[in-house]
Parts: sequence; C-alpha cells; structure tokens
Amino acid sequence: MAKIVKLLVTGAAGFIGFHTARRLLERGEEVVGLDNLNAYYDPSLKAARLGVLRRHPAFRFVNIDVADREAMDELFRVEKFQRVVHLAAQAGVRYSIINPHVYVQSNITGFLHVIEGCRHNTVEHLVYASTSSVYGANTRMPFSERQNVDHPLTLYAATKKSNELMAHSYSSLYGLPTTGLRFFTVYGPWGRPDMALFLFTKNILAGAPIDVFNGGHHQRDFTYIDDIVQGVIAAVDQVATPSLSWDSDAPDPATSSAPYRIYNIGNQRPVALLRYIDVLEQCLGKRAQKNLLPMQPGDLPDTWADVEALARDVGYRPSTDLETGVKQFVEWYLGYYHPQT
Repeated sequence: MAKIVKLLVTGAAGFIGFHTARRLLERGEEVVGLDNLNAYYDPSLKAARLGVLRRHPAFRFVNIDVADREAMDELFRVEKFQRVVHLAAQAGVRYSIINPHVYVQSNITGFLHVIEGCRHNTVEHLVYASTSSVYGANTRMPFSERQNVDHPLTLYAATKKSNELMAHSYSSLYGLPTTGLRFFTVYGPWGRPDMALFLFTKNILAGAPIDVFNGGHHQRDFTYIDDIVQGVIAAVDQVATPSLSWDSDAPDPATSSAPYRIYNIGNQRPVALLRYIDVLEQCLGKRAQKNLLPMQPGDLPDTWADVEALARDVGYRPSTDLETGVKQFVEWYLGYYHPQT
C-alpha cells in the first residue's frame, strides 16, 4: 500500500484505539487521534495512553465527541483524512442494560457522523469496530460471518449490528469502501478496567473475591491485543472491494456487490473462563477466592471465532498463546499500578 498521509483513529485514548494508533505511528503514518475522554472508566488511564502517543511528532489529539455533529463535520472538512479507523463507542455489554440512551447516542448517532464525514470528504476506506456480541442467540460454533445475526441479546449488540447495516447502505449508495471487524474478547496491557482480566487481577492481589459468572464454565475466544492490532491494520491496508461472486439469490452477509466486508477477528481457540483464571493465578502467584454466580442477562454462553476469511484476505494469523498474553498483562499491571501485596 502507498504511504497513507493521514488517518483518523477515533477512540484513540481507549484500549484498542491506543494500540492501533501507536502501531500506525511506529510505521511512519500521520495520525489524528479523537476521543471525548468520558468517565465510563478511569480518565487518568486514558490520559496516560495519550501521553505515550504524544511522544510521536506525527500524532495530534482532538477532544471531540463523535455525537457532536458540527464538530465532526468541521474535523473532516479541515483534515481531509485518507482513511478512518473508527473505534470510538460506548463500550460494555452489561452497562447497556442499565444506561441504553448513551449507546444510541454514541454508537448509532456517532457512527452516522463518522460515516457522513467519510462520504462527503472522499475517504478511501472506513474500518470500524463491530463485536462478537452480534451473534447473540446463535449457538452454532465456530461463529462465521456468513451466519444470520438477527437475534442480539443486548442493545450494545444491536447498535453494532446497526453499524454494519448502515455501512452497507453507504457502501451501496455512495461506493464508500467499508470494513467491519467483529472483535472477540480482547485483552492485554493497557486494557479496560471493566474487563474481567483487569477486575480479577485487582481483586486477587487485594485478597478480595472475584465474581465468576456461570460458574466459570462458559468459553471465550480471548484474543491478545497485538494480534488484534495486526489484523486491524492489515484490514486498513486492504481496501474493501465489491465481491464479483456475490449472489443476490443467496446473499452472503459478509460480502456484497458493494465495496463492503465483515470479518471476525479473534484467536480461533476458545478457552474456559476457569482456565483463564487458572493461568492468571499462576502468573500472580496467588489463588483467587471465587464467588460463583449464575449467567448474567445478555451474556453469550460461548464465543469462538472463525477467522479464515480474514486470514485469506489479509493474512491474519493470531500467534499469542494465553499464557504469554496473560503474563504480558500482569507485568504491565504490576509496573503501572505498583500494588502493595
């Protein structure tokens, strides 16, 4: 791919956005990072991530909410991005059950402002975050992009499915190349404090019990952040094109006669939650006190990604095993927080 002059990375102070922006900067790209620095979780962690990014002379930060239409219109008009990586969203499956309005504002209205900016300013390619949660009530494993995903179990999942549908309409109407990436349980250094690995680590070190839902028997396709970022950037480089074999009589949900693609991005090796905890205990050298609880509303029993489409099209191959990934997270956590144990 020819050198990209300028990219917009939304959610740049977030977990995946931070790592993606850093990798793009390291390979010589110009990155404008956008975030609204909301207080869904500790803003000081977001500020620390931005501190790392600001060491790169080719990085600039803008504090904008994607739901602010006028600010977004002006940003796109002035900056003239070549490509956009849209990772900003209101995250959290469970939080969407108690605070639904913020999800529509951020994940649907905000997505509209991003895709409108791409449409009106000749952006070459929009890559955006979707989620494994769109598989909802599906139980056939592994999850394939060719499966129907019309049965979401949470509003969060519904907003992400809406993004995929909105992207297809813009790809079809305006020829805007779009690629959606369904992330599967991302973990690693600089991760989100509301995610299981972060919460487990904090409580185990403090001698407090950890909440283990479904007795720890459900499986997740835990995917290390470095593998995720490799896939995201490979997808950015591979501009979506129409599928010449797409058949309207037997439509493939993952492709289209428009320049539109949907990909799973996961580890392709599901692990039981109890095994995940066991590896964490070994890395910490401490046993967890487990508070075994029933499955939470909206949770998927299991997740398992079929990533063969992404492997075929961009060469994606996750390579980080669970033991290595959890060890890297623990080393970062201990170095960042210096907990007294």
